[in-house]
Amino acid sequence: MHDLPLAPQEISLRHVTLTRLLAVTSLIALIVLGLAWELWLAPLRPGGTLLALKVLPLCFPLTGLLKNRMYTYRWLSLLIWLYFTEGVVRAWSDASPSNYLALVETALCVVLFTACALHVRLRLKHAKANASTTDQS
Repeated sequence: MHDLPLAPQEISLRHVTLTRLLAVTSLIALIVLGLAWELWLAPLRPGGTLLALKVLPLCFPLTGLLKNRMYTYRWLSLLIWLYFTEGVVRAWSDASPSNYLALVETALCVVLFTACALHVRLRLKHAKANASTTDQS
């Protein structure tokens, strides 16, 4: 069977879905990394510390991302810079293995920011294309 090329709106919708999946996955990865880092992998004190609570603010946007709320993508793309900053500082100042975990945190923050920014942009573009198609009908 010969595959027909996809319409630009279908491609855009696939990209929206992909960026949503990437954002949710990287956010969950950041939460898991933060907990594992501060409780088991490289805690500041043996047995873990209350620094593991730093992941709590990351749990709030998870619901919004799962419900696909545009506003959540927007404010999460700003919140994530706090975690990026922590990752850069700890990658520079902490000893091994904590500095490697901080580099992973930094990379996940960049992925999450990029996914959120692209998601918002693609959804607005998709909505605008749908509005112009509706106006032409």
